[in-house]
Amino acid sequence: MKGNKCDKKKDTFKVMVLDDEEITVKRLVKGLGSSNELEVKGFILAKDALKEIKKSPPDIFISDIKLKDADGLELIERIKIMAPQTVIILITAFASIDQAVKATKKGAFYYLAKPFSLKELRQTISEALEFIKSKRQRDLIMEQLSKDGRLGEIIGSTPEMLQIFKTIKQIAPLDCNVLIKGETGTGKELVAKALHLHSKRSKFPFVSFNCGAFTEELIANELFGHEKGAFTGANSTKLGLLETASGGTIFLDEIAEMPLSMQVKLLRVLQENTIFRVGGTSPVKIDCRFIAATNRNLDKMVREGAFRQDLFYRLKVVTISLPPLRERKQDIPALVAHFAKKAANKFGKPVPRIEQDFIDGLKDYPFPGNCRELEHLVERAVALSRKNRLTSEDLPPDLWLIQEPGKETKGTASLKKLEIDYIMDVYRKTGFNQSETARILGISRTTLWRKLRQFNVSTKRHNKKN
Repeated sequence: MKGNKCDKKKDTFKVMVLDDEEITVKRLVKGLGSSNELEVKGFILAKDALKEIKKSPPDIFISDIKLKDADGLELIERIKIMAPQTVIILITAFASIDQAVKATKKGAFYYLAKPFSLKELRQTISEALEFIKSKRQRDLIMEQLSKDGRLGEIIGSTPEMLQIFKTIKQIAPLDCNVLIKGETGTGKELVAKALHLHSKRSKFPFVSFNCGAFTEELIANELFGHEKGAFTGANSTKLGLLETASGGTIFLDEIAEMPLSMQVKLLRVLQENTIFRVGGTSPVKIDCRFIAATNRNLDKMVREGAFRQDLFYRLKVVTISLPPLRERKQDIPALVAHFAKKAANKFGKPVPRIEQDFIDGLKDYPFPGNCRELEHLVERAVALSRKNRLTSEDLPPDLWLIQEPGKETKGTASLKKLEIDYIMDVYRKTGFNQSETARILGISRTTLWRKLRQFNVSTKRHNKKN
């Protein structure tokens, strides 16, 4: 049964009424249809209403609990899956507190007991419309933020992040070398990729290399390649990554871990734009842009003689410093939404709705693993959730292994001291299990091992637990 037929405008809201009493449906459709703001349709059978919802989801769905062909409470669950944005108002002559609680838990916006006046229903609909308009406004703001506060896979709307976006767009076409500084998990490689994609080299390769994962000999072999017969097992000539990246960009991650002797060779490459393959005698011309990244204090390393000053100046023509997540927590909602969508696509699941209590549960967590740790946390929640929304119940119990320091500690302890405390707290509570500690922190086991070594923590006695 259909109500008034009016042209749907931008400020018109679609309302559906479902009740097994035809006279009730007619009365409500006629009474509500007098409003120019509402487009009302009525149904007696749930199956007909569900067909219409599938075809065109309403803004507001009004339904009795006792129906001819369905149970009203079960119907809520089906509608919430089909049309998660629809606001549901339940009506019934058999009102009870227990039933009202169940209805609310299943997603009903309001519970109205019969008999009720048309004025009461209109008032309830008015409140529902205010809720819808407010949510649309928030969604519009978030959409605008996602446009202005996003560059490729990098998301942020704080002044610091917007300045970083501006810097990337400004220097990307200039082909200068760039040094990216930031803690583990802040998105240094994403910035490097953004610089490449916005440069004149975007049609050529982007090649990433981790300087901290290899010995000096392996670094030379990977970057420069080798000639046939250069060493035992070198049965053919191999092109190095610098040749592979010809015309494009080479990203050198964890540059601070590169041995000093290898730094000399890299400096020569930057100065002359040529390389010698391992075992080779003829120079090979290369053409690539260098972007380096580190989570360490290179200025201090230069002063201590642990990093070459001339190489440092060659790499840091422009420096981009990424803030840790704990300093830009207002970006967490947008990041969570992005990571949830990414995870849902990965697992072939519908994109979940993010409830406020899920976001609230993250506010006091310090995120020592930064954005990477947040991504792992959201991915886990999407993978394990059995509903199409993320709530505080989807947060892992081990999230609370680390709590942000109390107010008496803030302002008095150094960031390094806080980092040590955070990591050691997790390390102890996992029974000194390095693999589990690294997973919780959202960092690699290699990075954890390096940090423990910096803290002078002996790991030999704990090896059996890993």
